[in-house]
Amino acid sequence: MIQIGNFFFRYRNWLFILLYGLLFLPSPELFTEATCGEHYWYWPLAGGLFVTVLGQAVRGATIGLAYIVRGGKDKKVYADDLVTTGIFSHCRNPLYVGNILMLLGVGLLANSLYYVGIVMPLFLFIYQAIVLAEENFLRSKFGKAFDTYCGTVNRWIPRISGLGKTFASMEFNWRRWILKEYNTQFVWLAGIALLILLKYNEQLLNSDREHANQLLWIVIPALAAGYLLVRYLKKSGKFTE
Repeated sequence: MIQIGNFFFRYRNWLFILLYGLLFLPSPELFTEATCGEHYWYWPLAGGLFVTVLGQAVRGATIGLAYIVRGGKDKKVYADDLVTTGIFSHCRNPLYVGNILMLLGVGLLANSLYYVGIVMPLFLFIYQAIVLAEENFLRSKFGKAFDTYCGTVNRWIPRISGLGKTFASMEFNWRRWILKEYNTQFVWLAGIALLILLKYNEQLLNSDREHANQLLWIVIPALAAGYLLVRYLKKSGKFTE
């Protein structure tokens, strides 16, 4: 599993985008009128938005409080320090937990049986392998300190108790959140906009596909403009942490 994790670690930045794209493959519905009644569409819409926004909130809280520099070195697992503060004091892999919730949420939003039943288990396997590879590196580098950390903090299930104290004791760095997340935010928000306008336009807007397509020509360029603005400000040094 560690070797598999090292392999996927090399390409992990593309995993989110690749698996996100699979949302738009044809699939049987997860929620149907036969099983959930006339307003069955409410369940994937409300449930999907709740779960995916929760995932982004987890990522945002993690990055804004105590960002972990574990981006790899020469496409291999690497870390300068063992970060155990902020959300990392409640879960060892909160960024991955956030990713999982974000993808599960959009899968629910897409009302895709194949995505939730096939793609998500594959995604969980890949992340488990990556985490095992990372833990192997961290254990070899930090030794007993990492073992002690593992003994008090869960790998996947966040510890809810003490969250208020964690937030109260640290300052949220919103600039860092924007700078580190603008790529993910653009892909995520664009996907949500596509799903809502293409799948729920009749229920929410009482409009046809042509009207939804017109709205997409407004929403997607607006998101792209925001993305390009943040990218420019970051590259020019006019907006920093």
